[in-house]
This record gives sequence, structure tokens and C-alpha cells, in this order.
Amino acid sequence: MLSRKTKYGLKALTYLARNESDKPVQIAVISQAENISQKFLESILLTLKKAKILASKKGKGGGYYLLKSADKILIAEVYRVLEGPIAMVPCVSLNFYEKCDDCPDEALCAVHNLMLKVRDNTLSIFENTTLEDLLSLE
Repeated sequence: MLSRKTKYGLKALTYLARNESDKPVQIAVISQAENISQKFLESILLTLKKAKILASKKGKGGGYYLLKSADKILIAEVYRVLEGPIAMVPCVSLNFYEKCDDCPDEALCAVHNLMLKVRDNTLSIFENTTLEDLLSLE
């Protein structure tokens, strides 16, 4: 299930991508427009800034803005920063692999093989969808 943190992060990023100008947008403006708690949003935007997806400007006229154009920001990157692994179980994760304690042989595990398919399909969607693509879904 998608966490609220990731959902709100995607909403904030699409808001910034929709912003016609390259001017920074204040957290309060995004918070009100997207109905997100300002304190929670601050934490999310800071995480995205540390990941070099966003940048910020302090002072009058300050706020957050996209570091790259919306067509260069992959949903897979945002998801991994905010949510963690794309895989539903650790034994099929590409970046966060862990063997399951209760599984003697992954190759013969029906759950493992099903989750590989789920991961591959999800990954294909996330790696082929940009922030700009999300704007066209509105």
C-alpha cells in the first residue's frame, strides 16, 4: 500500500511541476492547495531536497522548486526516496534484497515467483513514468 508520505510527496511534486514559472513556491501555498499538513509536508520536502529532486530558496520570495524538469524526474526515483523498496517482499527487491527466513528455496517458492512478476510490472510502470506524465493524468 502506498504510504501517505509518498502520496503527499507525489501531490506536492505535481503541484510544483504544474507551476508555470520557475519561481520557488512556499510550503504554506502547497500545503493549502493540496490539503496536506504543513508540518508533515516540510518533512517530505526536506527528504526530497536531500535526494536532490528539489531545491529551496530562503527569504522573501523563497520556497521549493524542482531541480530538474518534470520530464526528467522518474516516479521510481521518488518512490524509492520516500517509500523505500518497490518490491512487496524483500526476497525480490533489486536494491534491498534479503532472503526470507521461512523459505528454503526461492526458485521453488510460488509466493517469490508471483512477487517477481508484481515487482517487474510495477517497476516497469514506475521507471517509464515521469512527473510530467502524472500531469497528463489529471
